[in-house]
Amino acid sequence: MICTLCPRKCGVDREKAPGYCGAPEGAVVARGELHFWEEPYLTANGASGAVFFEGCNLKCAFCQNQKISFCVKGQPIGATALADIFRALEDEGADNIDLITPTPYVPTIKDALDLYRPALPIIYNCGGYESTETIDSLKGYVDVYLPDYKYYDNALAKRYSGASDYRERCEEALLAMREQVRDEIDETGVLKKGLAIRHLVLPTHSKDSFRVLDRIKERFGQEIHLSVMGQYVPCGDLAPFPELTSPLKSLEYKAVIAHALTLDFANCYYQESGAADRNFIPKFLR
Repeated sequence: MICTLCPRKCGVDREKAPGYCGAPEGAVVARGELHFWEEPYLTANGASGAVFFEGCNLKCAFCQNQKISFCVKGQPIGATALADIFRALEDEGADNIDLITPTPYVPTIKDALDLYRPALPIIYNCGGYESTETIDSLKGYVDVYLPDYKYYDNALAKRYSGASDYRERCEEALLAMREQVRDEIDETGVLKKGLAIRHLVLPTHSKDSFRVLDRIKERFGQEIHLSVMGQYVPCGDLAPFPELTSPLKSLEYKAVIAHALTLDFANCYYQESGAADRNFIPKFLR
């Protein structure tokens, strides 16, 4: 497959070599498990059926899952084995199937869902750096899009994620997601279909977070489901980025929350103190 799945369009034949994301042909799954810490509008009181894929088209310098996002070491599996993972999570009582960093594996994911479609919402949990063509191809497969909107300032996107066109590509993709799947909320307040946006506040960059929130309101309105996260934990080799080597300060996060409150989002969620804890990072097998 000559890969053009994400905006990098690296054009690698992944049957012969991995792309920028590190992903080979097929799907590499690091872990499939019940995950109990997603936002309440995704699971109410239950658990997501989290499928963690290896590889990533962003490779953010501060990523908490670098063990699997930076280095793809698992063996690729085909659509049948992936469908079996979906079925097993459904049988374990998952409220949804939460596809985490799925972008490099969209063809295999679609093939797996053609083989077995769980009677659960399918969540596309991504970094927001997506191509509209790939999003369009997912029509009918994805129920809930759960992208990040990481940066407003493309200089930050280039510095930390090597994506100098992040804001433009992210907004194009999110608008395509919004157009494709309109919100459907059940009687318990769980989002069964639609778009929900996440934003992680980074140390020393609260002003960029203000601009992200302003932009989200401008482009997506006050009714959008939004999660403003304060769970930043320094991870990986951050020596080139000294501004990221300390945890997020409480005052920084509170300032961003205060700004969000002035924007009157109807469905905005915040994290409790204590969310920035390494114990919440999934334990991968390598």
